[in-house]
Amino acid sequence: MDPSGGCPHASNARLLDRGAVTAVILPGEVEGMAVLGHDALKEFLAHPDVAKDARHFSALQEGAIADGWPLKTFATVQGMTTADGADHRRLRSLVSKAFTVRRVEELRPRVEALTASLLDGLDRAADAGGGVADLRTHFALPLPMGVICELLGVGAEHHDRLHHLSNRIVATDIAPAEAVAANREMVEVLSAAAAARMESPGDDLISALIAAREADGDRLGPHELIGTLMLMVIAGHETTLNLITNAVRALCTHRDQLDLVLSGRASWADVVEETLRWDSPVSYFPFRYPTRDLTLDGTVIPKGTPVLAGYSAAGRDEKAHGPDAGRFDVTRGGGTRHLSLGHGAHYCLGAPLARMESTIALAQLFARHPRLDLAVPEAELPRHASFVGNSVRALPVRLHG
Repeated sequence: MDPSGGCPHASNARLLDRGAVTAVILPGEVEGMAVLGHDALKEFLAHPDVAKDARHFSALQEGAIADGWPLKTFATVQGMTTADGADHRRLRSLVSKAFTVRRVEELRPRVEALTASLLDGLDRAADAGGGVADLRTHFALPLPMGVICELLGVGAEHHDRLHHLSNRIVATDIAPAEAVAANREMVEVLSAAAAARMESPGDDLISALIAAREADGDRLGPHELIGTLMLMVIAGHETTLNLITNAVRALCTHRDQLDLVLSGRASWADVVEETLRWDSPVSYFPFRYPTRDLTLDGTVIPKGTPVLAGYSAAGRDEKAHGPDAGRFDVTRGGGTRHLSLGHGAHYCLGAPLARMESTIALAQLFARHPRLDLAVPEAELPRHASFVGNSVRALPVRLHG
């Protein structure tokens, strides 16, 4: 795997030509595997003999993984993404009430108001920049970060720092000392936010998680609390940030598809689902581990191997999505047939919120600026330095074409 990231689609296509499952070398010369094909990935994500708990990660348990390994947090953070069975159900139940369809709908007026306010800020940034502004910085980032931090009860003074630290934690080209420092600081910031809510509880998720812990001491330990908050901050804004960014890029480079939506022949929900399939905001997500030697699509994945879920590859798998899988087509149909928000017990808890934020963001953005376009050629946009996240680091646009 290339730790510097970049656009994954060309290499994904080459790998898919060879099969749905492939061996990979992770940073630090760690041996792993990736599941790329749609059908194989769907089977793998829900397989009863596949675990998320790093107790099943053979190389880690044997002491072969160094501190500061850039992917270690994905394996060792204590929370829903590294729990199985009853532990996973317990942790998921504690936060699921914040992400029900009803609760998400209650947030709609707030998301609409925040979106309108951020568009005003984007307009001001463009005026100051000669008609050009970075849509990612001024719009796609602060929307999901603002919403998730408001849900959690994290003050606005922490938003920029938490985004920077999230970026460092998901980076795959980071040096060991930097990785350790980023994780340590993230824990410090979230611990401070939790301490503030212990002193002054509010109508927010951190307060609810603390109350649940205090009511039944064995339900949520301190490491699980911070791990859960870290997961929610990173997953709660990075994925939607990439989704909005990738959708705008796709529409700007496929004006015919934008015209279909603006003319009412397709919906913003169609755009969101096709973006999730065609340019998944997460490319390769770490990790799952077979609890026995597992044969998948004719390939053996040895017990204890760290396995990446190849969402960006599965989204363009021609065996599942047809010979034109590489084409962005908002009229494709098939709805949520993609796997970009997961599958099985670990299906993304925040999926309803991500979809709502993205559809509102796109509808308001293009209602105000239907001629919006990229200010530089797409090939010149700087990519994420990670094979986990799939997007660009900046999205300069001209609001008036």
